[in-house]
Amino acid sequence: MNTAEPATEDRGLEPDVDHASRKTIVGWRELVDLPEWQLFHIAAKIDTGARTSALHVEELEEHEGLARFSVPLEGGGVLRSVSIEAAVTRRSLVRPSTGELQERLVVSTALRLAGIEQEVEVSLVSRAEMLAPMLIGRRSLGTRFLVNPRRRYLHGRPE
Repeated sequence: MNTAEPATEDRGLEPDVDHASRKTIVGWRELVDLPEWQLFHIAAKIDTGARTSALHVEELEEHEGLARFSVPLEGGGVLRSVSIEAAVTRRSLVRPSTGELQERLVVSTALRLAGIEQEVEVSLVSRAEMLAPMLIGRRSLGTRFLVNPRRRYLHGRPE
């Protein structure tokens, strides 16, 4: 038997942790939480090609170093939004998949991914045309995670 191949009954099941590197394995799509803002179970695309994470926001305003914005949420067929105010950490020039350079406000908040909570920077942008309202970039992944591009929702499925 080839030791690199899992036993028949284990095929398709992958561990949550890569024991050799002690890194948590995540899929290319996962649910994340932003607990400081009371936002839970946000569908996120894990994108190692992106440097900074991004969150879909609406009604974005900046005033005296504070970003004020709303995050639309859908649950049970009802659309509502949560209003948030956060200190602007910095401004960033970003070249999204459209190729056109954009200036974005960046804020910091706690991100919980696969049960691991850490402080991350998040750029605020309209992602209305995207499938996932949040994108997790490689700075947020750091050295704690490995991404399996063939799997999704390894740490909880959307309702």
